[in-house]
Amino acid sequence: MEEKEVILTQEGFDNLEKELNYLRTEKRAEIAERIKVALGFGDLSENSEYDEAKTAQAENEIKIAELENKIRHAKIIDEKDIDTETIQVGNIVKVLDMEFDEKIEYTIVGSTEVNLLENKISNESPLGSALLGAKKNQVVEVNAPAGIMKYKILSIKK
Repeated sequence: MEEKEVILTQEGFDNLEKELNYLRTEKRAEIAERIKVALGFGDLSENSEYDEAKTAQAENEIKIAELENKIRHAKIIDEKDIDTETIQVGNIVKVLDMEFDEKIEYTIVGSTEVNLLENKISNESPLGSALLGAKKNQVVEVNAPAGIMKYKILSIKK
């Protein structure tokens, strides 16, 4: 099975490495301590603390494997390769929502860096994929669940 490339900014890659390091060290130690304490309670057949700690351990190991896989297949977007002529991952784009006459600024990021509170949208989202390759003053149409949405691109920056 061919693995999918994970597009990341340097900041996103650094955050994944930081999270992976935390899960491997502090989180593993914390869970091991919970298991040790739960073992002290005796009979494992009726020991919910032990069961919960073992479940947490399994979930942590799954998360570690997922992060290792993302890091292994990461493609870091080099800031100097980002231009402001056409929209690509790493750009900050100001658009005009033509239906609501509202200006919104989005940062186009890889799918692992999405943060809607910070207006970081995925290059794989309907809006993100519609914006990719577009130029300033172009109108793009997005096939959204609510119907066709139109956005005019006002600016593209790094």
